[in-house]
Amino acid sequence: SMSDAEAAAFLNVYQTSYVGLVHNGRMQPGDIVLVHGGAGGVGLAAIQIAKAKGCTVIATASSEEKLAACREQGADHVVNYAVEDFVQAVQEYTAGHGADIIYDPVGGDVFDQSRRCIAFGGRLVVVGFASGRIPEIAANRILLRNFSLTGFTLHGYKAHRPQVLADSHADLIQLHAAGQVKPVISHTLPMSRLVEGIELLETRRSIGKVVMVPGSLA
Repeated sequence: SMSDAEAAAFLNVYQTSYVGLVHNGRMQPGDIVLVHGGAGGVGLAAIQIAKAKGCTVIATASSEEKLAACREQGADHVVNYAVEDFVQAVQEYTAGHGADIIYDPVGGDVFDQSRRCIAFGGRLVVVGFASGRIPEIAANRILLRNFSLTGFTLHGYKAHRPQVLADSHADLIQLHAAGQVKPVISHTLPMSRLVEGIELLETRRSIGKVVMVPGSLA
């Protein structure tokens, strides 16, 4: 069972990470998965799901506190991209193989650099642009590295492949019941503190999800 706050932080977040990795990313046991924005809601969900499916996870984040959260959720390696070159770190952690899957909710410069550490035949899964910049890529870069570039939105699957979402949700519920996935909620606030909740997101001080609770339930 889940609390109301956990349920609010579960459905869209975990379906985004699950379908993005398992279906679009064709994730298999043993894959090396690089999760950008590892301490965000979808990032922590991606770490948990990838570990539950038998993968090695490298997570990036911007502070020691956030790196600790990634480790706590199962990341095998962590990289502070604010002070480290994550491309070099990934190459070192993988002995030059690179990441089989790169899960990117960040975009911007992170996307631009990710192609330099993706494995031959790897999959780059784009799920958002938290950096605020939508990147572009020359098609020859995809060809030369022989990698796949795929995007994911829940809306598209709801319209065209609803059964995939239903099947994914059923597996996620089983993973939750087994204790392998669980939403990370850094703040639960009443709606009267909505501005504070938004500021937590804007200033990147939250880890995982911020859940707003209606007044009668707070």
